[in-house]
Amino acid sequence: MIGKIHKQMSHDSWLFSKMATPDYTPFVFLLLLFQSGVWGVPVCQTPQESPTCGYKSCHATKPGMLNVHLVPHTHDDVGWLKTVDQYFYGDRNDIQHAGVQYILDSVVDQLLKNPDRRFIYVETAFFYRWWKQQTDDMQNTVKQLVNEGRLEFVNGGWCMSDEATTHYSAVIDQMTMGLRFLNDTFGHCGRPRVAWHIDPFGHAREHASMFAQMGYDGFFFGRLDYQDRNRRMVAREQEMLWRASESLTPPMADLFTGILPNGYNPPEGFCWDQSCDDPPIRDDPDLEDYNVDDVVTRFLHIITHTLSLSLSLPPPLHQALVYKTNHIIMTMGSDFQYENANLWYKNLDKLIRYVNQMQSNGSEVNVLYSTPSCYLQELHRANLTWPLKGDDFFPYADSAHDFWTGYFTSRPALKRYERISNSYLQTCKQLEVLGGPISRKGPFGAGDSETLKKAMAVAQHHDAVSGTEKQHVANDYARKLANGWAHCQVLVSNTLSSLSGSSAPRVYCEHLNISVCPLTETSKKFSVNVYNPLARPVSWPVRLPVNGTAYSISDAKGKAVDSQVVPVSQATAAVRRGRGYAVNELLFQVQAPPLGYSTYSVSLLQNGPPSPPSPLPRAPTAVQNKFLRVTFDPETGLLSSLSNLETQQTVKLSQNFYWYNASDGNNSESIQMSGAYIFRPNTSTPFIISKTAKIETLQNSVVQEVRQWFSPWVSQVVRLYTDSRALELEWTVGPVPIGDDLGKEVISRLDSSINSSGVFYTDSNGREVLQRRKDYRPTWNLRQSEPIAGNYYPINSRAYIKDDKDQLTVVTDRSQGGGSIQDGSLEIMLHRRLLYDDVRGVGEPLNETSDIYPEGLVVRGRHLLSLSPPATAADTHRPLAQEVVLQPLITFTDGELHPSTRLEFSGLQAVLPPAVHLLTVSQWDQDTVLLRLEHQYQASESKEHSQPVTVNLQKLFSTLDMLGVSEMNLSANQWKDEMTRLDWKAESGEKPLPKRGGDPSVWEVSLKPMEIRTFLLRVRQR
Repeated sequence: MIGKIHKQMSHDSWLFSKMATPDYTPFVFLLLLFQSGVWGVPVCQTPQESPTCGYKSCHATKPGMLNVHLVPHTHDDVGWLKTVDQYFYGDRNDIQHAGVQYILDSVVDQLLKNPDRRFIYVETAFFYRWWKQQTDDMQNTVKQLVNEGRLEFVNGGWCMSDEATTHYSAVIDQMTMGLRFLNDTFGHCGRPRVAWHIDPFGHAREHASMFAQMGYDGFFFGRLDYQDRNRRMVAREQEMLWRASESLTPPMADLFTGILPNGYNPPEGFCWDQSCDDPPIRDDPDLEDYNVDDVVTRFLHIITHTLSLSLSLPPPLHQALVYKTNHIIMTMGSDFQYENANLWYKNLDKLIRYVNQMQSNGSEVNVLYSTPSCYLQELHRANLTWPLKGDDFFPYADSAHDFWTGYFTSRPALKRYERISNSYLQTCKQLEVLGGPISRKGPFGAGDSETLKKAMAVAQHHDAVSGTEKQHVANDYARKLANGWAHCQVLVSNTLSSLSGSSAPRVYCEHLNISVCPLTETSKKFSVNVYNPLARPVSWPVRLPVNGTAYSISDAKGKAVDSQVVPVSQATAAVRRGRGYAVNELLFQVQAPPLGYSTYSVSLLQNGPPSPPSPLPRAPTAVQNKFLRVTFDPETGLLSSLSNLETQQTVKLSQNFYWYNASDGNNSESIQMSGAYIFRPNTSTPFIISKTAKIETLQNSVVQEVRQWFSPWVSQVVRLYTDSRALELEWTVGPVPIGDDLGKEVISRLDSSINSSGVFYTDSNGREVLQRRKDYRPTWNLRQSEPIAGNYYPINSRAYIKDDKDQLTVVTDRSQGGGSIQDGSLEIMLHRRLLYDDVRGVGEPLNETSDIYPEGLVVRGRHLLSLSPPATAADTHRPLAQEVVLQPLITFTDGELHPSTRLEFSGLQAVLPPAVHLLTVSQWDQDTVLLRLEHQYQASESKEHSQPVTVNLQKLFSTLDMLGVSEMNLSANQWKDEMTRLDWKAESGEKPLPKRGGDPSVWEVSLKPMEIRTFLLRVRQR
């Protein structure tokens, strides 16, 4: 029987719900008095409650005039040159003068002095901190400013996320966190209407798709390729309709998008912050330095001067002639400005007054305080048609030799830590729901997921996971993530203890990738608990550091599990640097149920063999399992071919490591150096590290390994597990040598016989795939000036090349940059160590070291290779990428388990269909759960799985009874059926297709390709 969470119609309304009883007899059930913010769900305020916020708060414009929208704003990086804490408090001003708390103090004070003034604020992470420190009186004052539209929130996420190196699930999480706080605090008037990404270094199509599904009416950004901008200025196409999905029915993923004229800075000569040098407006005619006439003249010149289309004009000039309407926007602010807001507002008041006085002399310019949403409203009222955009805005270059493609890989260790932290956070949130209240306060103490949620949200910032911050700030991001892990570990221990009935302490080994785990190295008997956060069963290889030579392993049903012991490789022993002393690794395959765990018991055999078989010091002719066959060149020790035995496909395939010599700026064409942001090799031909590899080979019933050494600082294991459809390449790079005074950008390159014709494919934030063509941009005729860096793109989870017969896919374990420079080739950048700053603000070279690696950071990672026919490749690489993004969590308990311990558990009643991904399971409030279901295939991507699919919510969880449900928008800050967006017309003249039909019942949820649906569930623990 249908159970629905009813929507609030006023602050003091009662909620009623129908709920299903065991015999499906419906009855009316009184739920609770739903006060504002009780559940943190959308508050549906009536117009009388908020008559002036949002679009209603906009100042009137003047028809027939050029209306100049001045937008006072500050751009407050959530960490960059200083840590988040340092920025908030105004600490370490010797690095950068910035104090966010003083900005908000000053802005609120100045807004109160003139009701015409406006201000927008973006970064909820900072505003949340400031809000908590305010008195009740100040909070009420700020609420009044918000309700009157004088203080407006735009974007509203915890941070302004990077768009190249973030995974969509983490972006959705951080947006949800920020928007929920604004919703709980300010209700309807706190909801942003505009997405605002003024600083990220290129823009992803998937971000636009997510923003559209979150209910934003428009999107504004500042950075795009200089060639693209120049063309758009001439064609007056700086505002467009971005069709951000090839699968979702328009206008579901359509987003009006505008490019700001000055990046996000004020026009030249009109900056009035304490950090600016521009002269103030001196308006006393009795004083010698009176300059009003000069200021007005310069201002009018900037916006109305005649445009010569034959010139390549810089963006700040001639705004009126490069946009389509009689409205233009000016961003009046910049990084950490308005700490003394009086400076800005005093001069802006004068600018508005004196420019508008010219109307009496025939001027047709009208200047007003405004916000991005007010500007957007005027564009909508113009009722024009707009050009369509279907691709994305990567890569970004700000001049001919300055491609911002290095940060796709910068700080690869932090990028990996962020990715596995996302996986751990999803597991933590799931177990918080499945465990109920005991998860947060149980036998192991008080645990929480909030600490890791906030740390992960901060890590999405465009100077965090991007790798473009100072070293001490990167360290701080990692410290915050580690602190979040510690809080979640208590929660996870509590839940697993409750579900299993075992109070044995849980042990977490966070360095298994380098074979370090004190418990497994010393214990003779222990258990391994494998929790799977996916909604389908997974098979996962486990490698544990041990010092014994033989072990017996049994699964949850007591069945013996095949295992092997192999020696720890020389590369692993070297990279550990004394943090572990295991001489061997115990290998076995585990199976874990959906949204659940399975427990394996491990015992040391006293009478095992004296030592595991030693590796053979030669290259094999081939290694194979029932799915794949891999051949090696016996002379070089390198890969030579890859075969799919199921489909009878074979491609020639070689793989090796190279490095580009990073430009030091001593170049006749440009002085640009490679740095944290910019990738600029000084030649188009990389240096090969070694033409041959030293080889060791291991082959047993669990795995076949070919261990390759290319140099003292580059090694790799080519690994094929018995039941795997993917070939694993585990690479270890570092310390990158710089004794030759050369910065190095290290790549892994695959060269195949596939006829890729200059085309390759990359994912966008882990979701939809985009086609990339060498030396080509879909929307303008590219003048290529950097043949390597200008063909690099972000790879968030996978990339592939293909022809009519074969598709070679590489799944990555973190965000990396890569390209296809030659036909049949795919290269991925692994590590960067540079000697110069690229002069983009960070002020230090990307030269990572640590206490453990003082001579340079060592990075280890994995690439998974699959070979399939193009028609069925997605059936392999999508679930494979998903397993890497959401990998199982492995925990340990020492000694023998109690006989009553529950060794296996699944939080689902049944496995979900292969097309369905359980994207979010998160505790919302005491009795409510946030659920997101995702169709993970694109339209026409898979003959089998690119079809609509239906899930019954009542038959979903094994530990929860469903009492009520209501559908939300993607960011969970609006009811789905009340979400309205501005409609926009494309120049193609096409009309939006009708909206999707309803589900057969509220419990039966249908999903179309690439669709994400978000629900708030009222639940009861069983």
